[in-house]
Amino acid sequence: MKITTWNVNGIRARLTHVQDFLRQHGPDVLCLQETKVTDDQFPREALEDEGYEVSWYGQKGYNGMAILSLHPQTEPIRGLPGDPADGERRVLGATIAGYRVLDLYVPNGQDVGTDKYHYKLAWLARLRELLTTRYAPTDKLVVVGDFNVALDDRDVHDPVWWHERILCSTPERQAMRAVLELGLHDLLRRHHEGGGIYTWWHYRAGAAFKDDGLRIDYVLGSASAAAACTEVIVHKDERLRPSPSDHVPVTAVFADEGPSS
Repeated sequence: MKITTWNVNGIRARLTHVQDFLRQHGPDVLCLQETKVTDDQFPREALEDEGYEVSWYGQKGYNGMAILSLHPQTEPIRGLPGDPADGERRVLGATIAGYRVLDLYVPNGQDVGTDKYHYKLAWLARLRELLTTRYAPTDKLVVVGDFNVALDDRDVHDPVWWHERILCSTPERQAMRAVLELGLHDLLRRHHEGGGIYTWWHYRAGAAFKDDGLRIDYVLGSASAAAACTEVIVHKDERLRPSPSDHVPVTAVFADEGPSS
């Protein structure tokens, strides 16, 4: 069972990238963020033609979510509790082959101390509410997505420059750790303790080629999911191809094979 997360920075701009990834790697589940497209414009048919069931929750701008799966999706979740009908589309969830999958696009926060920064911290607190009310500790839960937080200095190419800046500030890290304290594990860290593994690079100044990056895309798992996880792969090659997203896919491999598709 392979579950992948990927901020594609525009599904229409990166549709061929997604199709190529599906054909090459065949994930059981692909969770996308920042699709940047309204529901009526989402390229459902092109992805269904690859053999995937597709759910999506989109809007114009810098939000929008999708989940592609080789297995049926049930128990859908769209948004956080209390979201207005016209709120930001940042949460999409489903139960797939026994896994409770939750796909997230955490707000960026813009700059430390701004209204958007405080909104981000409040959003992460609201995420805790969803996790505590919707899921049980015994669930095989996998929470994935672009968290817009580098959890510690191992996840930062230049910790001195990034110290207390947006994505790396202490309150952001504390807010994300409060989510982990609900019983979730950072699955990459269970297999790779060292630093220097990044999932996002600026478009400017050849950052990806210099490896000036941050790890802000995560696969988190409950105890039962973590026990089944055998490997986590960061697909950095996707960042080096023409017209890439600024993020790369991250895949967690689980021992479960899942039902036949």
